[in-house]
Amino acid sequence: MDITSIVLAGGKGLRLGRDKATEILNGQSLVKRVVTSLSSLTSDIILVSGSDKASLGLDGYPGLRVVSDVYPGKGPLVGIYSGLTASASSYNLVAACDMPFLNLELIAYLLKETDGYDVVLPRLDNMVEPLHAVYSRACLPTMEEMFRQGKYGVHQLYELVKVRYVEADEIDRFDPYHISFFNVNTEANLAAAREMAGRIDEYDSLSEIRREV
Repeated sequence: MDITSIVLAGGKGLRLGRDKATEILNGQSLVKRVVTSLSSLTSDIILVSGSDKASLGLDGYPGLRVVSDVYPGKGPLVGIYSGLTASASSYNLVAACDMPFLNLELIAYLLKETDGYDVVLPRLDNMVEPLHAVYSRACLPTMEEMFRQGKYGVHQLYELVKVRYVEADEIDRFDPYHISFFNVNTEANLAAAREMAGRIDEYDSLSEIRREV
């Protein structure tokens, strides 16, 4: 399946008080951790950011392109739109740069559920995860009409396009603790993420060793 990954890193980090993309977890920045994970899925990655590759430490990813928000300061829907506009793929995995524990098996499942839908969207306890979802470029005309009407809410989009909601029982098959959706917004989140990253990365390393043995 031809897929592009779109990483949103244009947020202002208001609750953290600084740009979260470059915060370090277990020796790796948040944004680099997300990009590295998604590079296992596809080398075609679009980063929506006001910074360049060099300043983010991402020069080692030749398939990564950086684009800016078409309408700066208007929220995540514009970030999604900006990435879709730059993409040549029909379907695109969108992830926020502050979600450091992506699960590629869950993402693969989301991508398998795209047939007949414009958006594939995880939903937990009636809360959706718009920045851990799959979007079709077919959404672009609807988004453009929304913008003409002054509507920039990502949830407003879902009322106008075909959405496949992926429910908790489906997610639990791949990520029973829902850590895929853990995001870093506050100092407390950052401290928790740093503790989790050390344990998760150690577990992954042990798993690799076991497979080799």
